[in-house]
Amino acid sequence: MSCTEAEAAMRAAEWKHRFVWFGIATTVLAVAMLIRWTQGDVPVAAAAPATATAAVDDSQPLPRPGRPTHDVMALVNGKDISRQALTEACVQRFGEDVLESLVNKRLITNHCTNHNITVTQAEIDAEIDRMAKRFQLGREQWLEMLQKERGVTAQEYARDIVWPTLALRKLADKELQVSPEEIQKAYEQEFGPMVRARLIAVSDGAKARQLHAQLVANPEGFAKAAIEHSEDVNSASIGGMIQPIRRHVGDPAIEAEAFRLQPGQISSIIQVAQQFIILKCDEQLQAQPMPLAQVQERLVERIKEEKLRDAATGIFERVQRTAVVKNVYNDPELSKTMPGVVATVNGERITMQELGNECLLRHGEEVLEGEISRTLLEQELQATGVKVTQEDLDAEMRHAAELAGVLDAKGDADLPKWIETVTAEQGVTKERYLRDSVWPSAALKKLSAQDVKVTEEDIAKGFDANYGERVRCRAIVLGNLRRAQEVWNKARQNPSPEYFGDLAAEYSEEPTSKALRGEVPPLGRYGGQETLEKEAFTLQAGDLSKIVQMGDKFIILRCEGRTERMNIDLKDVRSILQRDIFEKKLRMTMGEKFEEINSRARVDNYLAGSTHSPDATKAGAVREDTAVRPTVAR
Repeated sequence: MSCTEAEAAMRAAEWKHRFVWFGIATTVLAVAMLIRWTQGDVPVAAAAPATATAAVDDSQPLPRPGRPTHDVMALVNGKDISRQALTEACVQRFGEDVLESLVNKRLITNHCTNHNITVTQAEIDAEIDRMAKRFQLGREQWLEMLQKERGVTAQEYARDIVWPTLALRKLADKELQVSPEEIQKAYEQEFGPMVRARLIAVSDGAKARQLHAQLVANPEGFAKAAIEHSEDVNSASIGGMIQPIRRHVGDPAIEAEAFRLQPGQISSIIQVAQQFIILKCDEQLQAQPMPLAQVQERLVERIKEEKLRDAATGIFERVQRTAVVKNVYNDPELSKTMPGVVATVNGERITMQELGNECLLRHGEEVLEGEISRTLLEQELQATGVKVTQEDLDAEMRHAAELAGVLDAKGDADLPKWIETVTAEQGVTKERYLRDSVWPSAALKKLSAQDVKVTEEDIAKGFDANYGERVRCRAIVLGNLRRAQEVWNKARQNPSPEYFGDLAAEYSEEPTSKALRGEVPPLGRYGGQETLEKEAFTLQAGDLSKIVQMGDKFIILRCEGRTERMNIDLKDVRSILQRDIFEKKLRMTMGEKFEEINSRARVDNYLAGSTHSPDATKAGAVREDTAVRPTVAR
């Protein structure tokens, strides 16, 4: 948790952008992430045009194409951030993790050499082509997408993802053979029959027997019983609905029981570990008419990749058991006898220069963004004569502790416990936590707080939003206007709530409204969806809304009435509303303040190859590809 929710909001988009790509390639990239700790500086065929072998020289890091080789990494309003300073900052933050990665990669490359395993450039090219084809892209499009959207250069992709995967495939070749039985099992998993069912899970056997007797007598009460009694929160919240049950995917006992049920039938009580499960079959879904021959190649590939994940772990464990590794980096006495060395692997040295270069290669852009942000804040504090004191830092940490519920016996923020908790959770020192998380938040707050005012109008809106009437609706969410128009016309022709629920279950693209036949939480005022709220409050019970566009989605509402205003007096909740509104406005103002500081700054980021200047924002717009946000964590 961040010192305030402002930092979390600022970083949400950034981190989402950085990590969402791992979900794109769920095969090779999944394996690569499993063996991320085995990555180091292993050149591929660029080091040897004919063949890229596992035995390579790690002493010379490969620079990323287009990366600066000079000593200035960025200029912030004329103040430089040097390569040495950035490298040291990267090592301080990520040195231990990257060193472990370098050590482990050295172990794997040596193991490959000992087993005469080589990976050729042709094999790397073929794998890149295969992955591009898998996602229906050309090779250049695939590499361009990784570079532009995910920050991974073609060289890094070949070196840090493709090469380790191919090397491990060769090392684990005997363990990757696929039998006909495994192919048939995978086919049934993906294309075989399924059971659409609901589930209730409880940890008390007597309660399970009581519920079972009740449900056998009244199967129609299953959804209500799931909401009231099931301990599986995710399914309980939607009436016990779960993803369709497939064969060979989950618990065999649950699958066996599910597939013997007829629609509407209640299962026997199934004990799984310490839980007692009751199922209700909603529908038996037939197998998909997909010929095995048409998908066999893809199934075999999937099975091999699943096996590779397990095999990679086993291989590495065997390599570790036979290796002699000395961690010099964390041993002050050993460091005195081996200056400039951070580790030895079976007698081979890994130098501080290698570690710094690798940290800079992997984390340089990320850390540089943080250093640029800090420099901008320092310059603004100096220009405005504002200082961040120790009292400010303590207040920021107390606020974070209170938000997290880390309190002492008196109900006050327990700072020592909070610092111990957050640093342990993040794996950082107190000094780094203060520098990277607490200070930026406190600085922005001091620069912004004087601009925050809570008006009577704000309080009135907050009161209405929290305690006023709400519109009870069903909703259908669609992805394009043409389909929305078709569904809206069907709903208009048959205005019954049951039919609207059928349409939601069939067409809605939002999972919860689809699963709950259009049911959504009641809509209040001032909840951040002004267009949708305005439309909802024009409706009376039974009315169908017009099509409401929200971003790239199209929403159809059916009003089912309104809730009553809560019987609460404004004076009783004024102080709560005042505090909450101030916090929300402060978070927004902090973000706006940094955008404003950034908009009038001149930032030359040579590592990212971008420039941001005041001239680019005269119209009040910041170039999206060059805007920099504070890199603050919790």
